[in-house]
Amino acid sequence: MMIQRFKSKIHRATITQADLNYVGSITIDEDLMEAADLIDGEKVQIVNNNNGERLETYVIPGERGAGTICLNGAAARRAQVGDTVIIIAYAWMERDEAKAYEPKVVFPDENNRLP
Repeated sequence: MMIQRFKSKIHRATITQADLNYVGSITIDEDLMEAADLIDGEKVQIVNNNNGERLETYVIPGERGAGTICLNGAAARRAQVGDTVIIIAYAWMERDEAKAYEPKVVFPDENNRLP
């Protein structure tokens, strides 16, 4: 049996931009993507700690080292610059694999950079 399990997350990142006129997605600094084992186009859930909003979208890489966390398209209406979010990815796994799997958790600093 396959189950969906928490795979990785970027915990308490800060929204740096919101671009309503972009064609969807969330732009994430490539350093954070790499640390959280996220790939271009991967589906993620965004949880906004400031307003309780939850949404799903896909990842696109942002400039490495820039600290960018930008909600694009309609998702830009669900957060404001300065909001704190959790970005979560899930994966389908066999039950035994899921029990043994160790998720990757990234804790960026206040500038969305790795400590």
